[in-house]
Amino acid sequence: MPEGPSVRKFHHLVSPFLGQQVVKTGGSSKKLNPASFQSLWLVLYFGGGGFLAFYNCQMAWSPSPVVIPASDILSEKFHRARALEALSQEQPVCYTLLDQRYLLNEALYRAGIHPLSLGSLLSPPHLEALVDHVVEFSADWLRGKFQGKQQHTQVYQKEQCPVGHQVMKEAFGPPGGFQRLTWWCPQCQPRLPPDEQEQGRLS
Repeated sequence: MPEGPSVRKFHHLVSPFLGQQVVKTGGSSKKLNPASFQSLWLVLYFGGGGFLAFYNCQMAWSPSPVVIPASDILSEKFHRARALEALSQEQPVCYTLLDQRYLLNEALYRAGIHPLSLGSLLSPPHLEALVDHVVEFSADWLRGKFQGKQQHTQVYQKEQCPVGHQVMKEAFGPPGGFQRLTWWCPQCQPRLPPDEQEQGRLS
């Protein structure tokens, strides 16, 4: 699935240090030694002033990431058709949105789609609505982060949805793959029987 707003925020925060030299390190790791990159925290001080602090994270040497604007949901070059194609695969839509955490829960709730609904059985309008909610929530989340505001969630880490129904929580993910906790409302996001899903796909 396209990159979430967390990636855009991280890029915005670290871009001022692009091309600068690291002149000093601090934290649990005093040297840039890959063997020690699993430490609790690391601080990088730059020659141009300023620093970056990494907390509770694991690091490793890797080549420069390949930036694909078409896969960035907040980019002007975002390729909507590719996102729709990814979501329409014959697998639960929550697997496609797996890496987006809160975005996964909020977008599915607002679109009224059960996390385990097969993308291949969702109607085009449902898929279009899901992409709309993904983009809208991502933009609101990023804007709130830059303004120092906490993004309001409707089901993520909630006990009840806005309507008052009990929210369910369960870990979902591909068999043998990564499992992520998912929140959803079984009343607002009913899991349709296969025959009804098929009828919805054809509508």
